[in-house]
Amino acid sequence: MKSVEVRGQKSEVRIILSRMINKISEIHKSVKSAVLMLFCCLSAKAQVPFSSIDVQHYNFIIQLNDSNDTIKGQATIKIKFLKDVNAFQLNLVKTKSDGKGMLVSAVTEAGKNIAFAQDSDVVNINAIAKNNSLHSYTITYHGVPADGLIISKNKFGHRTFFGDNWPNRAHNWLPCADYPADKATVDFIVTAPDHYQVVANGLKTAETLLPNHLKLTHWKETAQLPTKVMVIGVADFTIDHTGNIGNIPVYTYVFPESEAVGFKSYAVAKEILPFYIKKIGPYAYEKLANVQSKTIFGGMENASAIFYFENSVSSKGIEELMAHEIAHQWFGDAASEKSFAHLWLSEGFATFMTNVYLENKYGADTLKKRLATDRKKVLKFEKNRFTPVVDTTVKTDFMPLLNANSYEKGSWVLHMLRRKLGEEAFWHGIRSYYAQYDGGDANTDDLRHVMEQASEQNLEPFFKQWLFTAGNPQLGITWKYDATMGIIDVHIEQKQNTLFAFPLEVSVGGKLHTINIEDKNTAVQFPVTGKPSALIVDPNVNLLAHFEVTEGL
Repeated sequence: MKSVEVRGQKSEVRIILSRMINKISEIHKSVKSAVLMLFCCLSAKAQVPFSSIDVQHYNFIIQLNDSNDTIKGQATIKIKFLKDVNAFQLNLVKTKSDGKGMLVSAVTEAGKNIAFAQDSDVVNINAIAKNNSLHSYTITYHGVPADGLIISKNKFGHRTFFGDNWPNRAHNWLPCADYPADKATVDFIVTAPDHYQVVANGLKTAETLLPNHLKLTHWKETAQLPTKVMVIGVADFTIDHTGNIGNIPVYTYVFPESEAVGFKSYAVAKEILPFYIKKIGPYAYEKLANVQSKTIFGGMENASAIFYFENSVSSKGIEELMAHEIAHQWFGDAASEKSFAHLWLSEGFATFMTNVYLENKYGADTLKKRLATDRKKVLKFEKNRFTPVVDTTVKTDFMPLLNANSYEKGSWVLHMLRRKLGEEAFWHGIRSYYAQYDGGDANTDDLRHVMEQASEQNLEPFFKQWLFTAGNPQLGITWKYDATMGIIDVHIEQKQNTLFAFPLEVSVGGKLHTINIEDKNTAVQFPVTGKPSALIVDPNVNLLAHFEVTEGL
């Protein structure tokens, strides 16, 4: 009985094990499938660049109406293939359960239908193409934009349509390669009710009245743009030709109710534009339009058609805001970052150039005050999030990169580089960087190489510590007066974990001294004629650091 019982138990065990193995196999398949789906989803959301294509040109035909929020689109996209392919992808958000998104009805080449399939935010196109060949595909689609094209009412209750693509929201309403490294020229051909005015990138080449109270407006941009700054703005506008800077017309587009204040406040663009042209290099576009809009941002640097928030027309900070967004026309639009990890090449530069513009107009004290304010923001941000400026950890939602590291710290790094290299070498480098990457894209090392050539200095340690290393110097500074020796002893301690190397300026009795800091602890002595009232650290606001200064006994 015992042996039989044992054999029965083993048999039951075998059955149980078999069931468990089958169950585990099923779970494994489910997990594998789920992981694959998650990977596909994350890959799409991360907007990984499509390695097989380089878009050359977009031709977007868009139809808008006042009856509903459905748009009709036809996009003809000219693509250069970088390898042999049997299929490729473009970004476009598919219609979701809430009814928002775009539904593709056809993909054609030279009038012939091509098989395609829509995923959550990509269109898979089954087309054969050879390496280095050029093809143009037409995608016909329609839908209610989930985002990207903001269809709403302005503060005066009037219906408006505003593109708002940053960072990778363009594919909510435009089929495209939606990442900054792929730049292309673009045409927007917009049909809308004839009471609207339409503004977009480039120059307006046609405005034609159509039957049924419709109007067709055609804008053409011949400069290479990333999708993040390709837009249309459609509203009841009042338009002012503010003037010309050389052969560049400057326009103001505001809602009719904002005409008086808007025309006046936006006119400062005529001062900002020539300053940057002289300081950096030629303006890349054929016009500059400053537009009152419904952007979710304070300002959005769309190439040649900058959108500002509704109440900007009466904002006290309008000059600063416009200086920032106009600076983006050079940095972020014309010379773009290769990926959002290097966003500081856009936002840090625009913040820095705003400071330089205001310094030039209002004086050095204005610059110092702005730098001191920006430094506080950077040091406060460091306490909340400890990350380098070049932040490669953000893979999907890029909005968190709109932070003090990308803006104020990026600007501070350029300020310190300016002081390190001197005016001549620094601005020669900045102009060279822009000239080299106008119409293209760069990363942080690309900038470093250009600045090294301009200055004939090795800048790798500087870039590494300020841009690729998290944190900033935390300095404990003590000083003591020695009446017998007629000196003061100064001790500087770096309290942060990673040591930095930098020049520290201190003022003693009105005399400026520079201390080169490299080690954790540095001790120096300065002769004095009597006990100074204070040791003033960084009087010219040239160092991004936290200072704790105490007088020793």
